Amino acid sequence: MNPDIKNDIKNKDREPGSERSVRASDGMTASPAPQFTELRVLHVEDNEMDAALVAEALRKGGFSISVVVVQTEAEFEEQLRAHRPDVVIADYNLPQWKGMEALEVLRRGGLDIPLILVSGALGDVTAVECIKKGATDYVLKDGLARLPEAVRRALQEKHLLGLRRQAEEELARKAEELARSNAELEQFAYIASHDLQEPLRMVASYTQLLGERYRGKLDENADKYIGYASEGAIRMQTLIQDLLAFSRVGRKNSTSRRVDCDAEMAEVMMSMDLAMRESGARVTYAALPVVWADRSRMAQLFQNLIGNAIKFRGKDAPEISVQAEKVGSQWLFSVSDNGIGIEPQYAENIFVVFRRLHTRAEYPGNGIGLAICKKIVEHHGGKIWVESERGHGSTFKFTLPSEAETDRVI
Repeated sequence: MNPDIKNDIKNKDREPGSERSVRASDGMTASPAPQFTELRVLHVEDNEMDAALVAEALRKGGFSISVVVVQTEAEFEEQLRAHRPDVVIADYNLPQWKGMEALEVLRRGGLDIPLILVSGALGDVTAVECIKKGATDYVLKDGLARLPEAVRRALQEKHLLGLRRQAEEELARKAEELARSNAELEQFAYIASHDLQEPLRMVASYTQLLGERYRGKLDENADKYIGYASEGAIRMQTLIQDLLAFSRVGRKNSTSRRVDCDAEMAEVMMSMDLAMRESGARVTYAALPVVWADRSRMAQLFQNLIGNAIKFRGKDAPEISVQAEKVGSQWLFSVSDNGIGIEPQYAENIFVVFRRLHTRAEYPGNGIGLAICKKIVEHHGGKIWVESERGHGSTFKFTLPSEAETDRVI
């Protein structure tokens, strides 16, 4: 190309006020786009007149431009290294290479620069293929009036894509920080609970010893105070054991495998035989599926939900039904009872650790069983909720994955 023409394209005087900010397309809500005081264009073109027409179209469209025109792949790579452009405009057909090949050069360099094809004739099928392969847009040479808008749209899309990537990176970073914080909290809970057990065991033992040795030898208030201390120490031991059970759910990774829920329920029934006989509870289940889960956690999940139904029973003997149905790629389980029920406004609170709806005098426990259930289900990629009304029983529902090709860590 004649150097005079190249310099004329690159250095032509700017019109005052010709700089314009890139705008979002109609109907698109976006953050304000950056203003381009000068648009740097790398133009792949072998025709001097066509190059001049493209530059003129951009200036008429309101851009203040700096254009470098190249014809070969070597020149293209050299200019990419020397002056990073805002946009690449490429003729589709060149004697030595095609404009789409410039896209491969950009990809090899890891450069996110919009590429707009300019061609004398480009069929719809070819144009669609070029867009699918990564070209941002295409403009016919007899319709260059559309080029400035195509450039604005390309730059705006790049801007929005950058914002989205930035947001995704920030979200990933915060998720990583949250996961690390949760892991540290779980580790702290485990260590604190574990280390508290020994001194608390001594407190409980010696207060019980005091009660046995000095009962009736001191005044009435002393016996009462020793009783309070002993009861409090025992309750604290139970609380710490429950906290340890809760922290263990997420403290160590466990491998999911195929678990036969019918077999797990049979074992749970055996372990809960005494509680069922004392309460007169009747538990029914049949044809429960095979799920992708951790076997020990599944047993704990069923045991907690059935134990919860037995504890919060009404006047009648507990009637508990465990069922499951396939919903997409998951199994939907339901554990129904005829117990005292739950008022709808408390449906979320019951899954919060140590959150109780009743006093210990009414129902024993520390309010951690359902929190453990929630943690187990969520570690398996499912969710758990309750459907209930006061005085009309409860149905706890949870989802679990049905199958997987390989073991996954939960």
